[in-house]
Amino acid sequence: MYLLIISIISLLSGFSLRYWINRRKFNRRGIGGIEGFSSYEKAVGLNFLERLGKWLAYILIIIGLLYLWRFYWHRKDILKQTNVNISFN
Repeated sequence: MYLLIISIISLLSGFSLRYWINRRKFNRRGIGGIEGFSSYEKAVGLNFLERLGKWLAYILIIIGLLYLWRFYWHRKDILKQTNVNISFN
C-alpha cells in the first residue's frame, strides 16, 4: 500500500510543480508575448531555477510512474499467491 501512496504523492507533486512553473512563466509575459524582467540577473537566475524545477518535476513524475508500475506488479503477485494457496487447500 505504501507504494501506491508514494506514487500518488510524487505524481501530484511533479505535475503541480510543472503547472506552477508554467503558470509563473505565462503570467510574466507582456502584451507582445515577451517575458519581462527587471534585470538581466533576475532573468538568468529565474530561467536557471525554472529549468532545475522542471527537471525535478520530470524526475518526480517518472518516480511516481515507476512506483505505480511496481505497485501494480506487487499486487498482481499477491493475488496470484493467494489464489494458489486457496486452490491447494
